[in-house]
Amino acid sequence: MPEPRFDSSESQRIDVWLWAVRMFRTRSAATTACRGGHVQLDGQRVKASQKVRIGQEVRVRRTGFEKILRITALLDTRGGAPIAQQCYEDLTPPPDPTLRGWVPRRDKGTGRPTKKDRRALEALRGRDRSGAEAPGEFRFDPRED
Repeated sequence: MPEPRFDSSESQRIDVWLWAVRMFRTRSAATTACRGGHVQLDGQRVKASQKVRIGQEVRVRRTGFEKILRITALLDTRGGAPIAQQCYEDLTPPPDPTLRGWVPRRDKGTGRPTKKDRRALEALRGRDRSGAEAPGEFRFDPRED
């Protein structure tokens, strides 16, 4: 079982550390993220071979959000999630609830949407049948049949 190292004089490659603390599934995915500029160390883009030390701040940009981590320990090999969580402090702010989209809900007992309902939902979302943006404006009144 891997043991975290808390010695502040040691260093480790950032791609290995990101893989070991389970931010990426594979080391090659961590390397690709570093090459693509999705990983920053203390505010600077890094290469995969960049050495990290305890106390540095790592920003990992993923689809839809950004994780901010402070390194508290180094880990040589990938271990379980509880061990990985000992190696960083999560500084990511909680998501803004106003940015979350509204989820449409149907009344209980109304069953599945009809074809007319689905077309109205697509128009409300701004798409036509092919999935492209629909021109114009559409008003839906569920009382009309």
